[in-house]
Amino acid sequence: MKRFLLIAALTLSQFGCGFQPAEQPAVPEALLKTGVDQGNQWFRNTRAKFYSQDQGSRLMPLRWFAALKQENGLPFMADNLSRYGYLRNNENAASSLPVGFTTNGPLGNEGVGMNCAACHTREIVVGTNTYRIDGGPAIADFQSFLADLDKAIVRVVKTPQAFKEFTAAVLERDPSPADIALLKKDVKTWYLPFHTIVDRSLPNPAWGPSRLDAVSMIFNRLTGLDIGPASRLHIIPSNIKRADAPTRYPFLWNASIQDHTQWPGFAANGNNLLGLARNTGEVIGVFAAFTPIVDPNQALGIDYSSNNSSNTEGLWALEDLIKKIGPPKFQWPVDANLVKQGAEIFAWPAAQGGCVECHGIKTGKDGLSGNIVWATPLQDVGTDSREYRVLTSVVNTGLLAGRGIPGLTPKLKQYDLAFSVLGLTVEGTILQRLGTIAKLGMAADDGSHPAALATSRSHTTADSLATAFQTPSTAGNTVRYEARVMQGIWAAAPYLHNGSVPTLADLLEPVGNRPTSFQIGPNYDPTGKVGLAVDQTKFPGFTLRTGCQDRDSGNSNCGHEFGTMLTQDQKKALLEYLKTL
Repeated sequence: MKRFLLIAALTLSQFGCGFQPAEQPAVPEALLKTGVDQGNQWFRNTRAKFYSQDQGSRLMPLRWFAALKQENGLPFMADNLSRYGYLRNNENAASSLPVGFTTNGPLGNEGVGMNCAACHTREIVVGTNTYRIDGGPAIADFQSFLADLDKAIVRVVKTPQAFKEFTAAVLERDPSPADIALLKKDVKTWYLPFHTIVDRSLPNPAWGPSRLDAVSMIFNRLTGLDIGPASRLHIIPSNIKRADAPTRYPFLWNASIQDHTQWPGFAANGNNLLGLARNTGEVIGVFAAFTPIVDPNQALGIDYSSNNSSNTEGLWALEDLIKKIGPPKFQWPVDANLVKQGAEIFAWPAAQGGCVECHGIKTGKDGLSGNIVWATPLQDVGTDSREYRVLTSVVNTGLLAGRGIPGLTPKLKQYDLAFSVLGLTVEGTILQRLGTIAKLGMAADDGSHPAALATSRSHTTADSLATAFQTPSTAGNTVRYEARVMQGIWAAAPYLHNGSVPTLADLLEPVGNRPTSFQIGPNYDPTGKVGLAVDQTKFPGFTLRTGCQDRDSGNSNCGHEFGTMLTQDQKKALLEYLKTL
């Protein structure tokens, strides 16, 4: 095994991890038609790739998706799924799929999946104008999408007329009885795991728009649907826990140069291999097809790669695209004098209401090659603690019991942390795809990106993967979350890691003065309180209810009481400065 890891390390060290696909001729930024400038590397062609690049998600066959109907009889795909907050893909006007919904497989037999753009692209509405912000936290209702998709497939499975209509749409004219029987079997086989995870995972009260308990859904998908006995379709129902620790989708600009990612900072970051590790874990949560296979002929004893739809090349390409997304520049006039005053306040110590200690740009190193990254402090500032309970979830490790990777991961016990199961499967997948990863490194070795290659070549597989997933410490009930650099923060409402505060102005108020209920939607107030507008019409049936009675509620708006002692004039100046970051 040590020899296996040494070969792995040398393979990537030789070829590097700085893949940069050939850039197409640049399209002027004005042609993006967003009204928002996101830097000199973000063009229409890069955006189009970001919206549609397959990352290995395999939700269901595209024909099925197109044949499903809503309860009202309309096609499930009607309105490009905008009723859930997903956005029209203007870069592919002929497609009925929204931004971030991808296709894969041979023509005529494609599947439909999702990529990171579905959850990390937003539109805000100011007056009569709509602004597209790529890489911004989506204002989308993933829970309602999952619940309604489940209802649609349940009708097909349990209602003869619905199945008849579904069959007519999916199969060609005059299908044989054998074709119909096979379709019915395939639908039932697909339905059971999907219905199981939806039924056991989705919480009440709901996450609501702009929020998702992504960590729980990744754990539930992997440990609940992928590692059980084949006789039970690999399902371990007891491993699926209620996903009741919602967090706001983070923004993606500058994500690749943080030294840690994920709200609790458990994913080390700073090079392409670490990016591939965290993104391989992410695609599992959006329905990658994955079943590890016991195989004594494999060096690890388990085949993590063959029955695994995660698209290593696609994930690599998406990470490269994300590096090009710049923070959105504020579109409206600002008061230069207030901006100057606000910059001074921002630089004050935190005890006086300043921000720079936690949110300023501080360069650090990724700990391996010396590659320069931005330090992302992890601190307990009294905010909601629910996500930390998720990280301590213990599950039945199924066919992975007793498995590990010497030098990287300890052997799993029969009942072990879901977090450890994720680390093992992701790292096993990457180790078994070294040939693909090496080719990606070779593709970059053309002399056009010497700086990227110079820093990446000294990374080794073993060293990088050993730091890819680090279980956050909960000693002394400490619950630390990342404090990111605040570029583009004006466009990222709602605030705190769980989206429990609607505007930046509200965040500068003591907890007792913050709203305890508000609606979520695209209507935006960029010039006043900076964040969600009070009046929303997109999701009229949902109101987020918060409060500080229970820090572990998942919806607590406790904590982060920095700047609350500033005068109103000082707060106004600080907000004016934050608009310009």
